[in-house]
Amino acid sequence: MVSQVTSLKILLVEDQSSVARNIGEYMEQKGHIFDYAAQGQHGLELALSQYYDLIILDLNLPVMDGLAVCSQLRQQSSRHIPVLMLTARDSIDDKVSGFSAGADDYLTKPFSLKELEVRCLALSRRHLLQTQDCLTIGPLTVDRKAQVASRDGKPLALHAMGFRILLELAQAYPQVVSRSALSQKLWGDEPTESDAMRSHIYQLRSVLDKPFDQPLLKTVHGVGFTLDINHE
Repeated sequence: MVSQVTSLKILLVEDQSSVARNIGEYMEQKGHIFDYAAQGQHGLELALSQYYDLIILDLNLPVMDGLAVCSQLRQQSSRHIPVLMLTARDSIDDKVSGFSAGADDYLTKPFSLKELEVRCLALSRRHLLQTQDCLTIGPLTVDRKAQVASRDGKPLALHAMGFRILLELAQAYPQVVSRSALSQKLWGDEPTESDAMRSHIYQLRSVLDKPFDQPLLKTVHGVGFTLDINHE
């Protein structure tokens, strides 16, 4: 299930052994599988020859620096491997250089190990959401390509706008999507009346929830909407 990414195979490319040891011990305690390279060329060779869900890549590396590793990886790999750049450089220009080389996220030293893991999980999950046609979250399946959805294996008779709302909520799960963000996704810069949003949400609920015992579409009052899957 896309929403339940819990264990990752991670490659860390970091030349500071103490930093690498701290990250490795923490991640392995959390159940992740960990490989390690102390210099850029070795890291690139591992990334191209092994399967990894994610690469944590330091910027300052011997033999080949992180920017070169990331750039070569993007040129030579047959698949997109999410890259989280880990570096003491925190200027805007440094971050722009990292993203231009193909990094997906950027975390500056010093950092919290807990935040690092959360970033890794979020990055891996986002990558899955971007690459899979079907999103499965509990009893709900949303097929982005065919633009159809089902619950407990039963097709949902959604109108186009209802499907778009459900897709946005599924892609953001378990986060809450604010009313303003949802409105921007649906209508762009052309504002619509609040009654239109209310009407579409009502229609979505009538198809997604009313025929079933438990509701999935939850209103977070004063904020927006989310999918409530935990009880299923």
